Amino acid sequence: MTIISAQRLAKVFVEVADTLVDEFDLIDFLHMLTDRTANLVGASTVGLLLADQHGQLQFMAASDENTKLLELFQVQNHEGPCLDAYTTARPVINADLRQAEARWPRFAPRAAAAGFRAVHAFPLSVRKEVIGALNVFGTEVGGGFDDGDVQIIQALADVAAIGLLQERAISRGEVLTEQLQGALNSRIVIEQAKGAIAQARGISVDEAFTIIRGYARRNNRRLGDIAHTIVTDPATRANITDT
Repeated sequence: MTIISAQRLAKVFVEVADTLVDEFDLIDFLHMLTDRTANLVGASTVGLLLADQHGQLQFMAASDENTKLLELFQVQNHEGPCLDAYTTARPVINADLRQAEARWPRFAPRAAAAGFRAVHAFPLSVRKEVIGALNVFGTEVGGGFDDGDVQIIQALADVAAIGLLQERAISRGEVLTEQLQGALNSRIVIEQAKGAIAQARGISVDEAFTIIRGYARRNNRRLGDIAHTIVTDPATRANITDT
C-alpha cells in the first residue's frame, strides 16, 4: 500500500462514514469509495458491486473504465472474486490471476489479458448481512498488500456498508435494496451521458465522467439528474464544463 499519513487515512474513513447528509447521492458516494480505495493502494484499480432486491450482484462503480468492463464481465458470467466474497462473506486475498483458471475459468483469463496479475475482493457487510463486494486489481502478485493493508481495506468496506445501511434506516426509512434499484437505473443513464460527452468532445469516457461528476458537485446537483439532462436535451451538453 502507498505510504499515507494517519491524518489522511482518518479523513478517508470520515468521508466514507458520512452518509447522513442532505441530498445524499448514492452513485457519487460509491464512486468516491472506489477512488479513495484506489488511491490508498497506489497503482491498483477498484470496482464495486452491490446486490439488488433479488440478491443478485450488479455493477455500481469503478475507478476507471477498464475495471468497469471487468466487473460487468464478472456479473454477466456469474463468476469471479467479488461473487465469492459476496456469497461466502469472506475476503479473497492475493489471488494470482495466472493461476486461477480452475477457480474462475472465464474471468481469470479476461482479467489477466486486461493487464492485471492479482485480485483481492472484500465483502461489504454488517454482521451477517452482506450487501456487496469491493474488488481491488493489481499488476503484481500481492499488489503491495500486507496483513495490515488487508485489515484497512476490509475496515473501509465495513464502514461503507454500515454507512449505507444507516443512511437508509435513519435518514429515509427506506428498504436498502429498493434504493439500490433506483441507483441501478440512474447508473444506466449516467453511462449514456458519459458516452454522449465523450463522443461530442473526442475524449475518453473516464474523462467525460470526471467532467460530469465535477459539474454536478460544483452545482450541488445529483449525478443522475445531470446525466438525464445530458441524455434528453443535447443542447445542454455544451454547458457541462470542467471548470
